[in-house]
Amino acid sequence: MKEFTYVIRDELGIHARPAGQLVKKLTEFPGEVRVGNAKKMVDGKRLFAVMGLGMKQGDELTLSFDGAGEDEAALVAEQFLRANL
Repeated sequence: MKEFTYVIRDELGIHARPAGQLVKKLTEFPGEVRVGNAKKMVDGKRLFAVMGLGMKQGDELTLSFDGAGEDEAALVAEQFLRANL
């Protein structure tokens, strides 16, 4: 299991476009991906679940990866977040 946290820097938080792009990247990996915060974790491969978190600028997002390709998935997700959120 691989896990990391990221603080949202985008002033709009996680909105439709970057959420869709993130989910698209995460669905490329066969393992389980969970995203969320201290209160709620959801399936990272489901767009409405990710958007339903309502993450705003300054919120801490936690991502956990379990299964095949978890190291690569974590790396790709972290690079995406740094570049887009």
